[in-house]
Amino acid sequence: MSEKSTTGTRGRPRSFDRTAALEAATRVFWQKGFTAASMTDLCEAMGIGSPSLYAAFGSKEQLYAEAIRHYGERGMPMLTAALESGPTARDGIESFLRCSARSLACPQGPGGCMVVLSAVASEGVTGLGEIVLSERKKSQQLLEARLQRGIKEGDLPRGTNVKALARFYVTVQQGMSIQARDGATPKDLEAIATLAMQAWPGSP
Repeated sequence: MSEKSTTGTRGRPRSFDRTAALEAATRVFWQKGFTAASMTDLCEAMGIGSPSLYAAFGSKEQLYAEAIRHYGERGMPMLTAALESGPTARDGIESFLRCSARSLACPQGPGGCMVVLSAVASEGVTGLGEIVLSERKKSQQLLEARLQRGIKEGDLPRGTNVKALARFYVTVQQGMSIQARDGATPKDLEAIATLAMQAWPGSP
């Protein structure tokens, strides 16, 4: 059920779907970034006035923080499922990259990953940089956990540098995100995934 919020405008309450408004704001931030997204952009996309925005979300910074978390909560389960879908660690990492290729270059979205493309971590926006960095670390942590399981199950040698291997494939995925924003197609990104898997330990 959609969450409804109200705020007074000239003595009359205005109702809106908060979840839909957050989704619209997320798309604006995803496309433009925090700094370039104006309050006018956000209000127009969300279909509400600034009093309603402030009443429901507090501030532009708070709205962005909620949008970043919303984006992560929406996309991370899909990537996690892809990572866990393969019977071996190698299969899981490959599924993770191929799933990323399709989602990052999906024609229905702005292209790329909102978290990876976010610049707030380097812009010194109080509090937001830490949130973005925390979201970025989740992929690293997921891949490390899958690789550790691969060692326990015999998919990988015990001497594998799990942290470095996970960071390598996260770096590939993050690069795919930038490529997608610049217009790369899912086929282009799938080719990158194929090449990246040739770096897997023990590959010929």
